[in-house]
Amino acid sequence: MSLLRTPLFENVKAKGGRFVPFGGWEMAVQFAGIQSEHDAVRTGMGIFDVSHMGEIEIRGRDALAAVNRLITNDLTRIADGQALYTCMCQPDGGIVDDLVVYRYGPEHIFICCNASNREKDFAWIVEHLTGEARAVDRSVEFAQLAVQGPAAPALVQRLTRVDLSPMKRYWFAEGEVAGIPSIISRTGYTGEDGFELYVPAAQGGRLWDALFDAADGALHPIGLGARDTLRLEMKFALYGNDIDATTSPLEAGLGWVTRLDKEGGFIGQDVLRAQKASGLTRGLIGFQMQGKVPARHGYAVVDADGQTIGTVTSGSFSPTLKTCIGMAYVPKSSTAPGSQIFVQVRDRAEAAVVVKTPFVAR
Repeated sequence: MSLLRTPLFENVKAKGGRFVPFGGWEMAVQFAGIQSEHDAVRTGMGIFDVSHMGEIEIRGRDALAAVNRLITNDLTRIADGQALYTCMCQPDGGIVDDLVVYRYGPEHIFICCNASNREKDFAWIVEHLTGEARAVDRSVEFAQLAVQGPAAPALVQRLTRVDLSPMKRYWFAEGEVAGIPSIISRTGYTGEDGFELYVPAAQGGRLWDALFDAADGALHPIGLGARDTLRLEMKFALYGNDIDATTSPLEAGLGWVTRLDKEGGFIGQDVLRAQKASGLTRGLIGFQMQGKVPARHGYAVVDADGQTIGTVTSGSFSPTLKTCIGMAYVPKSSTAPGSQIFVQVRDRAEAAVVVKTPFVAR
């Protein structure tokens, strides 16, 4: 099967780096190295090509109510020009996908979804929309750039007349960046300040180059490797690893985006209410390895007697903490910070301890 390429592929490729297959796409895994790219985002600024993400637009008289019924969070609690993070669930409470949903107004909703789930998500949305609302998959129309890090806002501000200073996290605006029509969203997947910029696909390469030109050497291209370590340090869930159709938002620690009292309800609400009432049997924890051996996705989590009690969903060396960290589903009795667990690494049970998350403070 041939790999897909983003509209920015040639511009990204010009920065060097190592490219690998990822979810059907040809993506950069690293440029200067994971450690230096990670540090650039934490202390300065980096840029990610995330044009592989999906964009779905819903319009119509009942758009807000129709989308609100599909998601666990509540669009009626935010204003026009604001976005929210949420899950979309099956009737059994399993997660279809995690999304960022943008509220333009009651008749216009814009959704950013995971690339690997785009076709599935679009089909799910179309099947379950109610009232006067129509969904359109606009993914091929957009290039998306994420400029992240403490120095990122100043760079983006240099290229736009939109006043970004009053824009809080999870708000957005439309305006030109480097003369290119853009959706300017104060969101990201790193735990740092910054913006995600949605622009016409044909203009993505021009914006990429304009950002580098304006940064005068201070902007660094970032690959999938550092993107993973950055999000892991924040305990941001990755669909397919930490959350999927077999996990519920409550088990995944996403109760804060699950409005069980939402008027009008949402698909899966009754099951999740019952799950909360009866008590969770497991939870997604963050842990720190006590030795130098990293835990990896799929490794078994065992107790002191060697009995399997869970599975590692994500794990890596933390460039910030200089130690190995990870996430795993374990029984509720083992979720408290300070709990001792073990990770089965080949033929050895390596000690780990449950810790408070995020691993690194914002």
